[in-house]
Amino acid sequence: MPPRAQQLIRRAVPPFGLPSSASFGHPGQGQTQQLRQLSTSRALKTTKKDDDEDEIMIRLGNDKGGKPANKARLTHVSESGSAHMVDIAEKQVTSRVATAACSVHFSGDTAIQLIQDNQMKKGDVLGVARIAGIMAAKRTADLIPLCHPIAISRVSVDLDVVAGSRRIEIRATVTCDGKTGVEMEALTAASSAALTVYDMCKAVDKGMRVEGLRVVLKDGGKSGRWEMD
Repeated sequence: MPPRAQQLIRRAVPPFGLPSSASFGHPGQGQTQQLRQLSTSRALKTTKKDDDEDEIMIRLGNDKGGKPANKARLTHVSESGSAHMVDIAEKQVTSRVATAACSVHFSGDTAIQLIQDNQMKKGDVLGVARIAGIMAAKRTADLIPLCHPIAISRVSVDLDVVAGSRRIEIRATVTCDGKTGVEMEALTAASSAALTVYDMCKAVDKGMRVEGLRVVLKDGGKSGRWEMD
């Protein structure tokens, strides 16, 4: 190439961000360092991209091949990330039971005394709350979107005024013979009973609290028995 042409090219903006003093042909020391920095930057970007993809796949419960990864995942979330009802067609019918518990705490002694004396204006608080819990257990699939309708065989709801305290302890137990558990039915029964107590007593105690809703026991199915310590 004629010297004049080389001189004009050197004055132009150098390609790939190289300094204008870089020589053509074999790269010099400065040009080599520039190329190394560019290569390292690209490698870091590629690594970060791969890491981000791995994180996304793990969150979705999939590996890069689209297969389920060996990670805990929500059964009500599909591989595409949308909510769906779990398919229980292949599950075996077994006897299942679940117990849920919660408590209603009063801010004073008045409501507790009226409940024990059955003097609440709305009637028998414990009796009405018990029926409310039973009814709620039977309607769980109508209240919780992704629950399966279950043929419940038994529901029991117990409400106990704890002596010397300002609280009522509630326990609901639900049993069935089916392909899926009844934890949600037990939780719905216990919480509905507690809310009924609240509704019937709110006129005399506006500081009530419903606390500690939880499953304390479940049995049946593939996972077997579990009980809260």
